[in-house]
Amino acid sequence: MNLERPLYSNDLQGRAKLCRDVILSAGALVLRGFENSATRGYSMKGPQDFLTETDAASEAHIRKAIADHFPDDAFFGEEGGGSISNRLWVVDPVDGTANFARSIPHFCISIAYIENGRAEIGAIYNPALDELYFAQRGAGATRNGQPIAVSATTAFETASVEMGWSGRVSNEIYLETIRDLLALGTNVRRAGSGALALAYVADGRSDAYVELHMNSWDCVAGLLLVAEAGGDVCPFMEIGSLRGGGPVLASAPGIAGGVSRASRIPIASADGPVAELRLA
Repeated sequence: MNLERPLYSNDLQGRAKLCRDVILSAGALVLRGFENSATRGYSMKGPQDFLTETDAASEAHIRKAIADHFPDDAFFGEEGGGSISNRLWVVDPVDGTANFARSIPHFCISIAYIENGRAEIGAIYNPALDELYFAQRGAGATRNGQPIAVSATTAFETASVEMGWSGRVSNEIYLETIRDLLALGTNVRRAGSGALALAYVADGRSDAYVELHMNSWDCVAGLLLVAEAGGDVCPFMEIGSLRGGGPVLASAPGIAGGVSRASRIPIASADGPVAELRLA
């Protein structure tokens, strides 16, 4: 793919074009790693926290493309960290690494662009299924270029809620939350990629996603997708931060109130900004 500097104007439209191009080219790199079993070996960063050489290669690829074309923009990635400024890219090079390492085709790349504390662009790409989710603030959300919307579900008895979890929250609290969600009548499931789970809420494939602690690189793009697809989301950066993460809720409006009460995660006010970001 040709990523020559003159292709991208120094504005949101130029960054949106770069985002689309680089997530697809990184996806090709990740898919090669997935198809080559010799490169799918993994190490562990912590309990249930997998790392493959493809994670590092994907992040390096994305970081270089952004630095080549927008050298003054900051970069904050899962593997290499980085700095935070008013023009910022937040990147998870492979979300769902445990699935990736075990030959399960449910993983993705997540890229968000934040300007002056507000998420402006979000992209999530599953190269195994060739599904690209994309949102730009005020322009709606798409999958492979076609508009998407959250589900119209209003009955908990027909709702499917996905829930992720983190070692930063005790098992007892997770079990209590699952119990309260089940008491509503929902189905609770987990597929192993929080970023894709948010994309699936935006696409109406799931009715809600809950995670009691989530890193920003996993969720900023997905929260923008859900908001642009007509869903309700938590005020992530009021109750968390870019560096430290925080609780996440994204839901179809018809069940958002009940999911919010069960998870004890608030929904952003309709009168306030959906994804204004604290940079701390």
